[in-house]
Amino acid sequence: MAERVHVGTRKGLFELARRDGAWEVVDVQFLGDPVSAVLAQGDSVYAALDLGHFGAKLWRRQGAGAWRELAAPMFPAKPEDGEDDPHPWSLGKIWVLEPGGVPGRLWAGTMPGGLFRSDDGGATWALNDPLWRMPERRQWGGVAGGEQPGIGSVLVDPRNPRDIRVGVSTAGVWASSDEGASWNLINRGMYAEYMPPELREDPIAQDVHRLSRCAARPEVVWCQHHNGVFRSEDAGATWREVTAIRPAKFGFAVAAHPRDPETAWFVPATKDERRIPVDGKVVVARTRDGGRSFEMLTNGLPQRHAYDLVWRHALDVDASGERLAFGSTSGGLWISEDGGDSWTMPEARLPPVASVRFAA
Repeated sequence: MAERVHVGTRKGLFELARRDGAWEVVDVQFLGDPVSAVLAQGDSVYAALDLGHFGAKLWRRQGAGAWRELAAPMFPAKPEDGEDDPHPWSLGKIWVLEPGGVPGRLWAGTMPGGLFRSDDGGATWALNDPLWRMPERRQWGGVAGGEQPGIGSVLVDPRNPRDIRVGVSTAGVWASSDEGASWNLINRGMYAEYMPPELREDPIAQDVHRLSRCAARPEVVWCQHHNGVFRSEDAGATWREVTAIRPAKFGFAVAAHPRDPETAWFVPATKDERRIPVDGKVVVARTRDGGRSFEMLTNGLPQRHAYDLVWRHALDVDASGERLAFGSTSGGLWISEDGGDSWTMPEARLPPVASVRFAA
């Protein structure tokens, strides 16, 4: 089981370790700076900072060494024939960092919808041109109605690092089987209830909040969509809606069990009109039968006047499938060591949480 968890917040990066049966904060870095993405892989920890006027920054710590700044992903200059492109050709923020399945390789999903690859541990980055220069990208919608589109999920098949799935808010799921040289839109079975009837099943209109796949059976992929939960058993080629989830089908985060393809966790909420937990109760929804039924996990979670919302990247499960952690927009952080049956809250009130990652 993982013994450390890294929490990226609006005001810094917090590292927690398990000591004497309890979790405690053991390190704080970048205090006061927004941390938009975190990755703990091998002996390295990566932290992406969203510094607004000063731009996006990327830092790495190796082992017990000092933090060092790396070059952040960079877009090329906007060409003359790109004047009608509604999206900027400049880095807004790094939204997700993922390992690439081979030594030294990393993928970064950004706003405005760029996918970048590094083959040297993040020292240098290259934009995936085939995805960026597709004519369809200009149709991608923005997050939260008007902002830049963003790549919030990057799934690499652990059996074949050339096989990649990318989730875009708000433009569906895109697949590549050739290491990013070509892409296909694979949203069959999803629907967008917020669109006019004739566009409900338009594949490019699907708002994919978060994707998560089972490491032991990578063809099983879960999606927390804007208006529901979907499951695929063919690596995203087709999807079926999971209607049994409760107390709500809206949410942002999903975590798939790494060994059991039938198990996944979600954190439901009341949707757009309020974006708060249903009835002011923080609950985690768990399925153990592929989405046919769900349990509402509440032991150790606040059940009165709790208004914690959990963002896309703020729920994680370790490689054992037993330890989970999630953080909220209200600075709450909860950790489970029994698959979600019970939760404890470390002695810390954190800034709003954007990203939670166990050390892998």
